[in-house]
This record gives sequence, structure tokens and C-alpha cells, in this order.
Amino acid sequence: MRKVVLKEAAKRFPWLANVTLYGCLFAGGDLAHQLIAHRERIDWKHTRNVAIVAITFQGNFNYFWLRALEKRFPGKSAGMVFRKLLLDQSFASPLATSVFYTGVSFLEGKEDILEDWREKFFNTWRTGLMYWPFMQFLNFVLMPLHMRTAFMGCCAFLWASFLCFSRQDGDGTATVALAFIMDPRKTLEEMREARLARKSEHLHHNQGYCFLKPDLETLVSIYCGYTMQTD
Repeated sequence: MRKVVLKEAAKRFPWLANVTLYGCLFAGGDLAHQLIAHRERIDWKHTRNVAIVAITFQGNFNYFWLRALEKRFPGKSAGMVFRKLLLDQSFASPLATSVFYTGVSFLEGKEDILEDWREKFFNTWRTGLMYWPFMQFLNFVLMPLHMRTAFMGCCAFLWASFLCFSRQDGDGTATVALAFIMDPRKTLEEMREARLARKSEHLHHNQGYCFLKPDLETLVSIYCGYTMQTD
């Protein structure tokens, strides 16, 4: 009975049903990551930010994107499915990953909203290529158009857990994510130590650069002293 109701809702209100389900599953993925990480308390603010990005962009974009793909490349032939997969992974996937990293950083009020994107985008996109082409192949071949965004949302539950882990604790690679699943505490400790080491190295680099690069006032003083000596 429940399945029939969900199918009817998806047919009568496809946009609302698909986008809502997508956002809820994405937020659920963040909660799953926090539970696996054994956080002392759930960070509901972070879950809210993930849900906002998932509903306002991810769900809406995928809803209209999948329809645009089907309109341009209709049918389930091998050639059409391949074209849809190629466009999806070369355009939609990088865009969605970029919006997630920058969007959540913006909602958190980070000073540099591109920091996570710069450090983790490429690894995350490469990891996605090991997951999404297979999921989208099943989506394009088996699912009717009005259920495709909802199917993506189901797949995105696992992906959202990975994204939230990568943004908060990981580096965007599947290797670190699998290590986190096997031993969460040890992996988190190792990633924290690696971040501290990178920050320390970056700080020393900036200090050295500032030492080598005198300010304008110092340069003017040196120049004036030199000209006075020559006079």
C-alpha cells in the first residue's frame, strides 16, 4: 500500500516528490556519517546546511538535468545511454560536487569558501567515477523518467555520507573513506594529525615569505639611505 502511494505521489507531483526525497536522503547520509564517527552529539546545523544545498540545488538540478538528457538523447539504446553517461559524468558530476563543497562552506560562514574545493574536489570527482557511472547506468536503463531523481537520491544516501566525511575529516579518496569505516577513531586521529602538519607547513612557508619580502616602508627607507650616502 505504501509503495502504491509513493508511486502515485511521484506521478502526480514528480518535482515535489523527487526533490524532497533527494534532500531527505542526502541529509540522512550526513547523519549516517556522524553516527559512524561516534560524535559526542549530532551537529544538526551541519545536517541542516547539507539539506539546504541538497534541496535548493542538487535535487532541483538533477530533476531538470535528467529530463534534459532524456529529451536530447531519448531511449535506452546503448548509444543513447552512453551519451547520457558521458555528459553526466563530465559536466553534471563536477558541477554538483563543486556546489556541495562551496555551498556548505558558504552556509557555515567560512572565510575561504573555496578551501575545501581546492583541496578535495579532484579526489572526490575521481572517486565518483568509480560509483556514479554504474548507478546512473541502472538509472537510465531501468527507471522511468519520473522516478530517476528519486533513484539518484537513494544512491546519494551513501554518496552523501562519503561527501560529508571527505569535507569534514577526509581527503576525497575512497581509500581513506574505507579506512574510516573499518576503524573510525584511528582514521580520524590520523587525518587530524595530517591537517595539523599541513597547517604548520603552510604557516612556516608564509612566515618565510614575509621575511623575504619586506614591506614598502622598509624598501623606501633602504632606498633613501642609499641615495643619501651617494650624495
